[in-house]
Amino acid sequence: MQKAVTELSVPHGGSMAETTIVPILVALGFSHMVNDMMQSLLAALYPMIKTGFHLDFTEIGLITLTFQITASLLQPLVGLYTDRRPQPFSLPMGMAFTLVGLLLLSTANTYPSLLLAAALVGVGSSVFHPEASRVARLASGGRFGLAQSMFQVGGNVGQAIGPLLAALVVIPRGQPAIAWFSLAALLGMLVLSRVGWWYRDHIPAMPRKSRARQAGATTLSRRQIGRAIAILGALVLSKNVYSASLGSYFTFYLIQKFGLSVHDAQMHLFLFLASVALGTLLGGPFGDRVGRKQVMWFSIVGVLPFTLALPYVNLFATDVLVVCIGLIMASAFPAILVYAQELVPGRVGMIAGIFFGFAFGLGGLGAAVMGRLADSTGIEYVYRACSFLPLLGLLIAFLPDTSEPRLVVRKPATT
Repeated sequence: MQKAVTELSVPHGGSMAETTIVPILVALGFSHMVNDMMQSLLAALYPMIKTGFHLDFTEIGLITLTFQITASLLQPLVGLYTDRRPQPFSLPMGMAFTLVGLLLLSTANTYPSLLLAAALVGVGSSVFHPEASRVARLASGGRFGLAQSMFQVGGNVGQAIGPLLAALVVIPRGQPAIAWFSLAALLGMLVLSRVGWWYRDHIPAMPRKSRARQAGATTLSRRQIGRAIAILGALVLSKNVYSASLGSYFTFYLIQKFGLSVHDAQMHLFLFLASVALGTLLGGPFGDRVGRKQVMWFSIVGVLPFTLALPYVNLFATDVLVVCIGLIMASAFPAILVYAQELVPGRVGMIAGIFFGFAFGLGGLGAAVMGRLADSTGIEYVYRACSFLPLLGLLIAFLPDTSEPRLVVRKPATT
């Protein structure tokens, strides 16, 4: 990792526009992993928090909603501002907010303090994601899907190992053990500070007039763009509300239906989150080669048979199905984000903020609604109701083509 964060210059023999800056992408992916690992601790500890604070499912859903709303409302504003005035050192600042929220979570003794901790973690996400996504695109060398996948897979890995670490470290030792993860946050802030120095030195390589050329020109009308953005929003709705049903309530589902312990349920949740990380890593490069729409078709509509079958199978088949769901569904988001950035050239930060924020907001709203539904009808009914959400993927048929798929063969930067 030391090599990835110290060798941050553009290699000789290649320009910024022609070279994929691998050390920067690795550093961003690592930082995203640390950031989302800390965030995922919150949801991973829901069973312990529910018991310790005597909460119902509705109150658990409101914790998720608080986190997701602070993230979703601020991200587009942060992205819009940094499109005009890039802020290289906002990256470590965003992780600092997450660090403070994590420390508060380790000492919280009231429900309002839990909500405040969740809100601070959400603010950290809102500051971190738009600018980090812009840096990833700047370092992509034109391989936009690959860059977004490398950036996002770090977050998915963090989300996957968060519950695992919660089961191994926090649950046996109690709530104060959450503070131990502050060391990882400090390491992430150090890495992001190095990325910030590189970004500051290369901002002149990205003048405003060239942003449209980097993003790709579009000949679509505003009405066509608006309709396409609305369709992409519906796709994010189907994906993230279903993902929230697994991320927030899957452990409860396994405990209730199969009688697992909290520790064992966390291990099964890890399978889903790990498959999400792998699907994200594969989705971006695949979109670079075959086209964004083709990836979206496969990812959202293709997952439908697995979601429909999930509520009716045994534990082993449940594990197989959630791995397939995570692997297939996660491949959509890099394609959706890059497709949207191609629709609105020169607004990388704003589009990243909208879609990361929209994803967080929909996930939080979905978690709150499903918590209420689980209280009134039972947790198993939630999975039967959500299984039809991928049908919204049929709207992909109305998306315009933004560019032809292409195979990029540029040589990555070597260190």
